[in-house]
Amino acid sequence: AATRWARRRAEGGPSRACVGKDQLSMSPDCVLVHSAILSAFSNFLAQMIEKKRKKDNSQNLDVTGPLRYAIYGFFFTGPVSHFFYLFMESWIPSEVPLAGVKRLLLDRLLFAPAFLLLFFLVMNFLETQYMCITHTYPRVHILWQLYTPPISIHKPMHLRVLFANLVALFWYAYLASLGK
Repeated sequence: AATRWARRRAEGGPSRACVGKDQLSMSPDCVLVHSAILSAFSNFLAQMIEKKRKKDNSQNLDVTGPLRYAIYGFFFTGPVSHFFYLFMESWIPSEVPLAGVKRLLLDRLLFAPAFLLLFFLVMNFLETQYMCITHTYPRVHILWQLYTPPISIHKPMHLRVLFANLVALFWYAYLASLGK
């Protein structure tokens, strides 16, 4: 899959739109776009929830928030998730005994904490703020509790990244609602 992406890029980009079973989530171009849109929408959703909570009736929204999340989704969430799931599929094939459990453990114990730390680093860089590492562990703990059940559901390979991005929509909305 990675070589198809490189070949298509060398030929001037994708020749098909992001439609159909194979292109929906396996095409890296589509993964990047889906991730950017869903990430930006999560920040927009968090802002709307925060406005309702404060009973703020103004029409002002911070447009830089969704832009930051779109950048993160496009450059980090999309490609990292795409290639992580491809790596996991090749490293732990479905035929291996307890493949689902092994994948879940790899995802939750190694990938999730590292990816959450990456999220905080990138967001703090984009917001030009400094991160407090002590805030990371409680959020990893919440991530394990809330994110693990939906991720552990068996999905076809071509839908894993898209499904993870849909779950991440709510996770990013939660993180964005925590404030600055």
